[in-house]
Amino acid sequence: MNDDVLELLFTGLGETLYMVLLSTLIALILGLPLGIILVATEKGNVLESPRINKVLGTIINVVRSFPSIILIVVLLPLARFIVGTTLGATAAIVPLSIGAAPFIARIIENSLKEVSFGKIEAAMAIGANPLTIITKVLIPEALPSLIRGLTIAVIGITGMTAVAGAIGAGGLGSLAIRFGYMRYRDDIMLATIVTLVILVQGVQFAGDYLATYINRKRYKFD
Repeated sequence: MNDDVLELLFTGLGETLYMVLLSTLIALILGLPLGIILVATEKGNVLESPRINKVLGTIINVVRSFPSIILIVVLLPLARFIVGTTLGATAAIVPLSIGAAPFIARIIENSLKEVSFGKIEAAMAIGANPLTIITKVLIPEALPSLIRGLTIAVIGITGMTAVAGAIGAGGLGSLAIRFGYMRYRDDIMLATIVTLVILVQGVQFAGDYLATYINRKRYKFD
């Protein structure tokens, strides 16, 4: 592999990792409480409020209905307001985070719903408050499922960075489009694809391993 390809590849990989890590962190900060609220406000749950549940669910569904490229473009003015530019990896983090937050919220909601309601009822019966039930019952019981779900979210955000690369965000997506496709550099295109495959496989392996490890520790503890 030529030195120029390696240099471009390492730069693109660094930008992609930067976008994925920060976007995932911010999206998790936004999406975690949303997912918890969606579950907690359901009928019969610890913070029952059908109206809040319906309104929040509708807002999340509306944001999720936007195709990634359209959502990124729509949120570019917000990126300019926050970071002062619409170009580069840092600017892309704004729309990536906002776009991924509803997706993560739904993942968290589905994971928390896997927890047996009997365990929630048992905690309510002994007088546990909603915060205690959420932090001591819901999240710990759903942790392996949450990790697997977040693994899917990280892979999805990685794909979104490629879309963002098409409009000036940088990263491996931009590298594949600007150098691989537009300049007919098959070597760069192939190197980018291989790097993305390795990255995604690594994320999936790490997520599966961590979820399995927690399950084994829990089983051993029990």
